[in-house]
Amino acid sequence: MHNVAAETLPWDKQSSADDPAYREQIAWLFEHSPFYRGKLEKAGFRDATSVGGLAEIAALPFTEKDELRQSRTPDNPIGTHRAAAMEDIIRIYSTSGTTGTPSYIPLTGEDLSNWVEISCRSYGASGVRRGHMIVSTYNAGPFVAGVTLDAFAALGLCHVPVGAGNTERLMSAVRLLRPDILACTPSYALHLAEWAAERGIDIANSAIERILVAGEPGGGEPAMRARIEEAWNAKVTEAMGIGDISVSLWGECEAQQGMHFSGRGIVHFELIDPDSGAPIPFEDGAEGELVYTHLKHRAAPLLRFRSRDHVRIQAGPCSCGRTAPRVRCIGRTDDMMIVRGVNVFPTAVREVINEFSPTVSGVISIRPQTKGVKQQPPLHIAVELAEGIAGDGALAENIRKRVRDKLVFTSAIDLVPWGTLPRTDYKSKLVDWSAAQ
Repeated sequence: MHNVAAETLPWDKQSSADDPAYREQIAWLFEHSPFYRGKLEKAGFRDATSVGGLAEIAALPFTEKDELRQSRTPDNPIGTHRAAAMEDIIRIYSTSGTTGTPSYIPLTGEDLSNWVEISCRSYGASGVRRGHMIVSTYNAGPFVAGVTLDAFAALGLCHVPVGAGNTERLMSAVRLLRPDILACTPSYALHLAEWAAERGIDIANSAIERILVAGEPGGGEPAMRARIEEAWNAKVTEAMGIGDISVSLWGECEAQQGMHFSGRGIVHFELIDPDSGAPIPFEDGAEGELVYTHLKHRAAPLLRFRSRDHVRIQAGPCSCGRTAPRVRCIGRTDDMMIVRGVNVFPTAVREVINEFSPTVSGVISIRPQTKGVKQQPPLHIAVELAEGIAGDGALAENIRKRVRDKLVFTSAIDLVPWGTLPRTDYKSKLVDWSAAQ
């Protein structure tokens, strides 16, 4: 373990251990954050003392991503939630800006050190150790994933950064440098396996022993994980974070029973009902949306930030000795569709369809016919067949029935030949809205 004391503290003692830092963080917000001072005063809290401790956190308002965007001005492009002087900020990351102007995420030196610590716990859980060589495919320069690269150095790994879109260079590095570890998205790990098979490259006998996947759900899906592990003859573990809070907040250990919370003492998390906002206890099998609060952050701290990540909790003991709850990410609530009252997560659809491997390739495309969250059945799904497989009506009907039985909605399955659907060297795109009207 990277930090034994933090990672093995009995979970029922975590809240009381975090309470002093939380109270100090609230005081910092009132003193330095115009955004939160106004937000909390509007909610009826006149000062930090009136907010109370962690036991009362559910009484506070949530923070939404759009609120942060709306607080930006030409004079303050970061937003009014910035709570540190610019001369104290040593790094500013940005989001991709796919929905408009990029969001900027500033860090003080202390903030950066805390993020590196969290990432070290997360990736350290997977079994990497000093002296291992890791090849990564993240284009991390302007994005928060760059902190992960700092963590690789702090863990003592020999890092070979390749970046996305360089498959030839990546596979040359795997062949010539013989790294122990590959870091990429699960979609890319599968794409690399297909790429190698087309060229007769035996990646099962490469030096890769571990594949650390992150950036999208999928690494924890049993069928997808099995396909990656079989192709590469390597163990797959996954990590998950969120740019506004910290990269790699969750990390899976070698037991492969879910991602442990790695932000203990630095970040507080809650599980809520995404519709009502009500708290959900951390019990085995509980599902809900993750909500985060910084405990020791200075540049742009966030309070009860809604992640939109929908997860399933695993709270029982783990053989690795870590005591934090574990999660599997089911999908994002803002990617969810509703088909006649049934919540449908694209990654859950892919997981069910992957049960038909090796008949199918594992690549799917959900194709809504109307714009918006609510969809009328049947929901159209293109399912790509495995190489050399000729699909028939019986297979399509079996997939349709399995989707109906497991996910309780009606689908229309369109089997397409292998290689028809696009691959990616980063995050997979599971929903195609081009036919929506």
